[in-house]
Amino acid sequence: MADTLAVAVLGTGIMGAGMARNLCRAGLDVRVWNRTPAKAEALVADGARVAATPAEAVGGADVVLTMLYDGPAVVAAMEAAAPGLRSGTVWLQSTTVGVEAVTPLAEFAAERGLVFVDGPVLGTRAPAESGQLLVLAAGPPGAREPLAPVLDAVGSRTVWLGDEGGTAAATRLKLVCNSWVLALTHATAEALSLAKGLGVDPAGFLEAVGGGPLDCGYLRAKSQAILADDYTPSFSVTTAAKDARLIVAAGAAEGVRLDLAAAGAERFRRATEQGHGGDDMAATYFASFGGSGG
Repeated sequence: MADTLAVAVLGTGIMGAGMARNLCRAGLDVRVWNRTPAKAEALVADGARVAATPAEAVGGADVVLTMLYDGPAVVAAMEAAAPGLRSGTVWLQSTTVGVEAVTPLAEFAAERGLVFVDGPVLGTRAPAESGQLLVLAAGPPGAREPLAPVLDAVGSRTVWLGDEGGTAAATRLKLVCNSWVLALTHATAEALSLAKGLGVDPAGFLEAVGGGPLDCGYLRAKSQAILADDYTPSFSVTTAAKDARLIVAAGAAEGVRLDLAAAGAERFRRATEQGHGGDDMAATYFASFGGSGG
């Protein structure tokens, strides 16, 4: 394995697990760690080696990939990994952490001699599992060659947005993209909930907009989930709520008022309160009704 790129994946939830599997399929030396060990152990069949601690996972790694819940989770994992980190290791930080959290992460990397790449991804469960994520990246040019096998394995395309990860250029674009994704999700859910309330057949709504400028693949995907009452998570309500809060905070920090994003965050909060936190974010549909549904 001496000539094989060694990659430590910290965080093997919905997204991290799919990314780790594709790294294994690419023939890389993959070590995985997750706070809930069972989620990491599920990857053994794919060829990953499970580490008991973050420090064990990163020991000897050429690349560290973090795909965790939020900024504090990344800090906790990397602090725990510190004894195993070595100078020169490339750190691909793919967790959606928000703009303010990037600076301390970049500082952590600098203090330990890590090559920091701000590298959030666009996509949910299916693209993660098929290696078709879009990677948004900002980091030193020298990181691009060692990262190439990793990026090729997890994504269909990488968009480089700058040579300094600490500027949060990639994270900023990720928040803009997620603001659009979340708005589309809420709009779909509200249109279908209004149809239910007015006694309108949702098929009529979908037929009316079909094939025109108001139609889109995302409307179809989330409508299908809602109408089939299938909320198998590709991106959970809990995670979407976290991202919504980060989007609102990022706008506020720049004097930008985001009324739709704030209202969307409240919808996710209600859906979580109704017991849908672990469901797909299409479950924002339930926020339109009292109790657990309509």
